[in-house]
Amino acid sequence: MVSCVRVWLNRTYAENVFFMDQLRRNPSDRAVEIHATHGDPDSPVLAAADTAELEPEGLSPAAYVEYALAQCERRGIDVFVPRLHQAAIVAHRAEFEAAGTALLAPPPEAVAVFRDKVIAYEAVQAIGVPVPPWWRVRSADELVAAVEELEGRGHRACLKPASGAGGVGFRVITRAPFSLTQLSGFPSPYVPLDLVLDAVRRADEPVDWLVMPRLEQPEVSVDCLTGPDNRIRLAVGRTKNGRRRGFTLHEQWLEPARRIAEGFGLHYLSNIQFRMLGERPVLMDVNTRPAGGLHQLSLCGVNVPWAAVRLALGEDPGEMAPPFLGQDYTVVSGPRPLRPVSLPQQRADAAALDAVPAPAAPVEPRTAAAPGRLSASSADTAAGAPA
Repeated sequence: MVSCVRVWLNRTYAENVFFMDQLRRNPSDRAVEIHATHGDPDSPVLAAADTAELEPEGLSPAAYVEYALAQCERRGIDVFVPRLHQAAIVAHRAEFEAAGTALLAPPPEAVAVFRDKVIAYEAVQAIGVPVPPWWRVRSADELVAAVEELEGRGHRACLKPASGAGGVGFRVITRAPFSLTQLSGFPSPYVPLDLVLDAVRRADEPVDWLVMPRLEQPEVSVDCLTGPDNRIRLAVGRTKNGRRRGFTLHEQWLEPARRIAEGFGLHYLSNIQFRMLGERPVLMDVNTRPAGGLHQLSLCGVNVPWAAVRLALGEDPGEMAPPFLGQDYTVVSGPRPLRPVSLPQQRADAAALDAVPAPAAPVEPRTAAAPGRLSASSADTAAGAPA
């Protein structure tokens, strides 16, 4: 009898309910049990898991590693997919291996390179991957100089945190004064330069931003599956142009993604994003974790989460190629079950949740974004916003 595989996802994105669904629908006869932890009792990943509990708040990275090791030992975790405190966790890979747990994450050296976007741009540029011009900005004067340089080259300037993920903090700089235009309709990523400068000058500590040109669509996110031998097993691009989504195997996207994934040892799952600067694609960002939209590759006939778990367990799936490319699509949202209503003291009683298995979640209906025909989301139309 084939043993069950225990997989843990810590404080991850809501979209990873679909990652969990794909693990359970793996093409082998291997049973998968999923453990999930989160800081939000209403995260849908807790309800979708077989067992779930709330994470303690306020832990330092070092304390979180101790918490994670205890979880793995107590739960018998075979494969741990860390998102929160990934850098601290991968630095202790040997301790997790001693506990019988494989980490589905790159080595610490690779994670360190891509935690800081400036270091990442310098590193990938050194291996020949095109990047946009950028300035690291920590003061109002540096911001003005960067914006003026970009505008002088005919670009519209944007800013984002030097360290961050998911498009958090992304803004497009405008010279237009603040007016009722900014207060009508949906919130906009555009922000007047004078307001930004005033906020920076009044701040108690320096900012740490990357200022660069606003890059144009299409955006292509290349999902990569890379073995611990630094060899790519699968690379597929997901294209985004407004609401329209699709897939590509064009080498102008896949070749630089492979160069990055293999050159820096981005083992297991990574997501490498490109956009257009004029007529050429340039690197936008590198994620050393599974993308929230990874499940969309199921439209191409591949189960990438399961292939990654097999790699982590030492079972090489070999080189993979999608048997076909799915048709263009968009994303929609719908309801997804949650755990029973939480009581005010639920966080204080988190230990009690440990003994309560999460209710089985049906595959349908869904809450997080899933492929469909129409999109009710305005987020995809935010100009230049990274995925």
